[in-house]
Amino acid sequence: MVVTDTRTGGIDLVRTANASVVRMWGEIDAALRSEASAALVGALERDLPVVVDATRVDFIDSAGVAFLVQLCALGRDEGLQVSLRNPPEVVGEVLRLVGADAHITHDSADAA
Repeated sequence: MVVTDTRTGGIDLVRTANASVVRMWGEIDAALRSEASAALVGALERDLPVVVDATRVDFIDSAGVAFLVQLCALGRDEGLQVSLRNPPEVVGEVLRLVGADAHITHDSADAA
């Protein structure tokens, strides 16, 4: 039996020595709620800067935007630097449309 991964997107956490990198790819929507929660908890418990790598995101809906806003807000509440690395236009456009871009620091440098 061949098992095929039918996921169209994902969120995971990569732990580096200097940062917690939350990688997002493909379609970011409500179907990824459990992955988003696990990445959020894992990133916040490390007490290191958090870099959200959204370079491979093709689509993001309101649930994905809510995840980004929550990660940034909770990270800042914990005193952590949180930044969004090289967001593609599809992400930047949605963040601007909903007014969330003012709450999220964009970082074009490779911080991790």
